[in-house]
Amino acid sequence: MENELFNRVNESALVTLNLEDYYPKDEVAVFDMKDYLFMGLILKEKDFREALKNLHLAPFSGKAVAVTCSADAVIPVWAYMLVASVLQPVAKEVLFGTEVEIKKQLLLNSIAALPVDEFTNKRIVIKGCGDLPIGEAAYLQATKLLRPVAKSIMYGEPCSTVPIFKKK
Repeated sequence: MENELFNRVNESALVTLNLEDYYPKDEVAVFDMKDYLFMGLILKEKDFREALKNLHLAPFSGKAVAVTCSADAVIPVWAYMLVASVLQPVAKEVLFGTEVEIKKQLLLNSIAALPVDEFTNKRIVIKGCGDLPIGEAAYLQATKLLRPVAKSIMYGEPCSTVPIFKKK
C-alpha cells in the first residue's frame, strides 16, 4: 500500500526518559521549628526537649520529613540534631529544608539511582513539558549521568527534539 501511514517515532530506536516517573510519590511531612520557639524568637532547650519527648510521631511515620524553620530565628545546630534523633526511627527519611526543597532532593536522589547501563549506546530523549515541577537541576543531573554512556541525548518530545549531545 502506497498511502499507508506509519508512525516513524514508534519505529525509531529512541528511548524516552520521562523524569516525572522519578518524581517522589510519597507525602512529605513538615516539622517546623517555629512551633517550638519561645515568644516566636528563641528556642529554650529544656522546653524543647520536653516537647520532643511528648511529640505525637504518627504524622511522620513512614514519610519523608522536611525539617525547617519558617520563622526568622537563630536555631542552634543541636536542635536539628535532636529532631533527627527523635524522627529517624519512624520516618522514611529526615532531611533539612522546605517541602519543595525536599521533593527536589528526593527527585535528584531517584535520578542518581538510574540504571545507566540500560542506556548504553542508546539514543535518548529526555522528555520535556509535563505536569510536575521537575526543575532544571533534574535535567542537568540526568544529562550528567547519561552522557558518558549514551549514543545521543535530546530534549523534548520524540516528534520534536532539541539535540543536546551526540557521541563522535
